[in-house]
Amino acid sequence: MQVLNRPPSGFPALVLNADFRPLSYYPLSLWPWQEVIKAVFLERVEVVSSYDQCVRSPSFEMQLPSVVALKSYIPQDRAPVFTRFNLFLRDSFACQYCGSPEELTFDHVIPKSRGGRTSWENIVTACAPCNLAKGGRTPAEAHMNLNRKARRPTTYELQDLGRRFPPNYLHASWLDYLYWDIELET
Repeated sequence: MQVLNRPPSGFPALVLNADFRPLSYYPLSLWPWQEVIKAVFLERVEVVSSYDQCVRSPSFEMQLPSVVALKSYIPQDRAPVFTRFNLFLRDSFACQYCGSPEELTFDHVIPKSRGGRTSWENIVTACAPCNLAKGGRTPAEAHMNLNRKARRPTTYELQDLGRRFPPNYLHASWLDYLYWDIELET
């Protein structure tokens, strides 16, 4: 990971909840500068930190925000949406049979052909070779053990897991609000 002292291309802003924690760690809650300017004008956010870059119009000039905080708190206790990305995040981007991070797919623990549902409790991340080897059988029938039982994660668990996967770059102005072990590159 690289810590940038100059703005990343596109000048995204880190978006914090009203409690000054990021809305999301993975993917990191970033908004394009255009959305941030709109939110500032609509008084939905407070500017916490800015880039040196300015935007101008004939009657207005503003430094581009690099960190903003929402004025209204968004509760983070809602149930996470079942998506491929959230499933892979729950399973730490690793096959739940062999641990491989390559060629990841969905696997129905109880096969669909046997009434298995597409739900948090019945889907795990599997690499393509393990998924093919298991086929339309249960893990017990295929003599394959799950590393972890499939279950619905909480939003807090997904946020915590997301901290294990920092983005490829971070702007220096974001570091006070993120909780990764980061070595500064100079």
